Amino acid sequence: MDGARGRAREYVVEADGGSRGNPGPAGYGAVVLDAATGETLVEAAEYLGVVTNNVAEYRGLLAGLRAARELDPDAGVHVRMDSKLVVEQMSGRWKIKHPDMKPLATEAARVFPPGRVTYEWIPRAQNKHADRLANEAMDAGARGEQWSPSDSTADLDTATDAVPTASDADVRAAQTVASPGWGPPDMGAPATFVLLRHGETPLTPQKRFSGSGGSDPSLSPVGREQAEKVAASLARRGTVEAIVASPLARTRETAGIVAARLGLEVAVDEGLRETDFGAWEGLTFGEVRERYPDDLDAWLASPEAEPTGGGESFAATGARIAATRDRLVAAHAGRTVLLVSHVTPIKTFLRLALGAPPESLFRMELSAASLSAVAYYADGGASVRLFNETSHLR
Repeated sequence: MDGARGRAREYVVEADGGSRGNPGPAGYGAVVLDAATGETLVEAAEYLGVVTNNVAEYRGLLAGLRAARELDPDAGVHVRMDSKLVVEQMSGRWKIKHPDMKPLATEAARVFPPGRVTYEWIPRAQNKHADRLANEAMDAGARGEQWSPSDSTADLDTATDAVPTASDADVRAAQTVASPGWGPPDMGAPATFVLLRHGETPLTPQKRFSGSGGSDPSLSPVGREQAEKVAASLARRGTVEAIVASPLARTRETAGIVAARLGLEVAVDEGLRETDFGAWEGLTFGEVRERYPDDLDAWLASPEAEPTGGGESFAATGARIAATRDRLVAAHAGRTVLLVSHVTPIKTFLRLALGAPPESLFRMELSAASLSAVAYYADGGASVRLFNETSHLR
């Protein structure tokens, strides 16, 4: 008990875990806070070797709960995590089927008596302290070391880079969005990405999952006709200076048809490939719902969740696209470049440019052979210029 007689202490546990590769080199971070004052009481982090994101997240939860119990076994604990999967499973709303996570969840449930721990999902931006600790642990592991509390700067960094107030966030968002249209005229010409989704394949009209882990279909006759039409439209505009395509057959074929019309070469970039949909490749949404209902629910609820069979999460796709974007913007400053890619990567380019949450991916319609465009300025601002334009196909 604390100084107030008869009243147990209350702690907040924030935890996170990450895997660079999923599975890959992984680590967790956890922090215990005084619920009344917000004071940091304990930091914990550990390099785990090669495990998955979800296992690392559960290990972070366990570490945080154990640290809270060491402080006061009679305390009440409120857990805050940005893993929707862990929060929903530990709250009892989702089933736990994965053999690596079942024993970890069981162990976590036994740290405190039932009813003494509550769970809350929070956005990643509000879990920076634990996230920084997890990354410190992974960085230490990459050096062949274990994380040491004496080397941690996570608490300091979080204090100086705290979650902004609503007004601060609004100002920053306004500055970023407004700068392309209202900023100073000396930023120079932007790097403009014209984003072309490939033409139809035999799987497209059937609305089947078709990612980078499936059969890699080529264009159908309809898809080739669509590529010819978009090539003619781009030739009339005359602004494209370079073409970069995903390595998959349907995008390379679409890019090749356009390139032949524009007299350009096609460069291939692995970063533009479609998400790997694991065991869902080739299935319709309804078939996935019938065969893998729990996995599908988790995937729809959390960008960290992977498709069945070890596919790629939307969070992993987002990190890959952000890195690809930065690399291509640096390589093509001031130029207009046609990027021939797929549904998820193109939606992710647009989501990142708008600063929209991951769930916005489910709220965009992107047609085969459609055009979208984003301009990237020297000050880091981005401006969406076009979305899902298909008039050239009529």
